[in-house]
Parts: sequence; C-alpha cells; structure tokens
Amino acid sequence: MEKIMAVYDVDASYAERFADVVNQKAKAPFTVVPFTSIEALREYGEKHDIEILLIGNGVLQGQIEGIKARSVVTLAEGEIVPADGSYPSVYKYQSTDSVVREVMSYYCEKPQPLFVAVGKRARVIGVYSPVSRCLKTSLALTMGQQLARDGKVLYISFEIFAGFGTLIDGECRGDLSDVLYFFRQEDFGVMRLKSMVYNWKDMDYIPPVRYPEDLEQLTGEEAAALLERAAAECGYEYVIVDVGQAVLNIGPVLELCDVVYMPVKEDCVSSAKLEELEEYLRVSGREGLRERIQRVKLPYHSSFGRKDTYMEQLLWGELGDYVRKLLKGVSWR
Repeated sequence: MEKIMAVYDVDASYAERFADVVNQKAKAPFTVVPFTSIEALREYGEKHDIEILLIGNGVLQGQIEGIKARSVVTLAEGEIVPADGSYPSVYKYQSTDSVVREVMSYYCEKPQPLFVAVGKRARVIGVYSPVSRCLKTSLALTMGQQLARDGKVLYISFEIFAGFGTLIDGECRGDLSDVLYFFRQEDFGVMRLKSMVYNWKDMDYIPPVRYPEDLEQLTGEEAAALLERAAAECGYEYVIVDVGQAVLNIGPVLELCDVVYMPVKEDCVSSAKLEELEEYLRVSGREGLRERIQRVKLPYHSSFGRKDTYMEQLLWGELGDYVRKLLKGVSWR
C-alpha cells in the first residue's frame, strides 16, 4: 500500500520542489504529494490516508482541523522554538535529505504500523579480506559510488575507526551505534533506518560507530540479521558491506552476501593469512563460500592527492577504472 507524505506551504513553489526532489531521489519510503491550496489538501485527505503532513509555519493550525494524518510536522523558517501543544518542527531551508531525516525521526517516536518498502531484496555485496593495508575500504567506497550512479545503494561499514566520516566531513546526529541499539530493542524498520541514513552524492550510507566498544559485542549472527532486514525491507538495490575485523565470527556475514570481493596481496604474510582463512572455511563447514568469494588484486594508487577530494579520486582514478571493468557484465546487476 502506498504511503503518502502530503506537503502544504503558503509558498507553493517550495512544496512542489520538495516533492520533486524527494520523489526523484527516493530518500523517503513515501510518495510525496504537494498541495497549493488547503481546499485541495482537504479534498485529497477525504479519499486517501495521509501518513505525514508537512505544513508551513504560515499555515494556521485551525486550517488543517479535520484533515486526518498520522503525524503532522511544521516547516519552520527561522529559529525553532517549541510551544505547548504545537506540532514538532524542522527547519525548512536545509537540504532535502536533512528535512526527510528529521521528519522520519519524529515519525518514529509514535507507534508505527508494520511497513516494508516495496521491491525485491537488495543484492548484498561484501568487501572483506584478512590481509591488512590492501585498499579494502577504498574498494568498498568506490564500488558503492559506482553502483549508486544508476541504482539505489546503502553503504554500511563494520570497521572500527572507518575514516569515512572524516573523508566526507559531515556532521551526523545518528549512526550505526544507534541503529544497533534500536535493532537490539526490536524497534527497527524502514522508518527508523531512514531517520539515520545520510547521503554522499548518490550513495546512501549509515555513519560508522562512534566508539569501538559499540562493535565489540556484535556477533556475526546479529550483523547478518541486521543486514538481511536492511536488504529485504528498505527498498535498496544494493547493500555494500565493508565487513572489517571487528565482527565476532564473520561466517554468517559472508554467508549472507551474494558476492564477496576480497582484495589480496602477494607477500608471504598475506598469503599465509589467506591460507588460514581457507582452513577456517573448511573446518567450519563453509567451503561453499569459496564460490562467492572473488579474490581481486587492486591497482596501486599512483597519487593520493588531498583528503577532501579523495572520494572523487577513488571513483575517477585507477581504482574507479578497475571497478568499472570488474562490474561490467556482472550477471547479478
């Protein structure tokens, strides 16, 4: 069933632009419908269920009386000052992603009906290697950016000190630590996830954990269950997982992945680590995973450049060219 977010603002062009951006980018699990008059909104509400109603702060609350909506949020133009009995507010002149994220946060504070995004299960692509300093995270970030150019991608890192937040220089109000908390409290779903999803260019991502301790007790079974929910219920085409070394018992996570890209190196220590991984798969009864693991020897960067442009360098440098060749003609795309 289609979920509706209705937007009514005295500035009709704002409502229309907001709806165009959200519907085009599909950042919210709703269809956003803009309205240029209160009469049209009222008539629409008589025939359709409205999950969320966004109203400009120039709209009098008395005007929307009788319009049924599960949640109402106002679009503030200046400083947000809570008032007794008023609806929650978000600042309207910020990025569309930020508005949607804050609205989802308010929406999740109320008991929600079971809701699963429409669409087939996402392909889960794991990037893992027992070898250190092999450009594993760079490969995951490049692959996420490339696939996001023509598909819906969610990037998740189970790395301690992932470095991703520093590379994109973004401030986040929620991260994987919060997602894990709500998941363990059985308060996880599409809406909750969307309230903590951020965006880099075309790629959605959950910010990595703030503290290493938040991953210390994460089991492979728990990580796999979280990834399965995200892949099955949240409307993405691809979930990119930077597996990292922090997850206790990586077996269940690797088994969940449709494919695992494993960067390798040719020195003796790296070869020994790969042999030990092969032995682990054998003794743990996971030899079937070998068919899903693709070993890749990544090109060495000829130059690294500035930190603030590193993400773009990944996509358009040697590694980006390598990833495009790697993905070209892949049957699961």
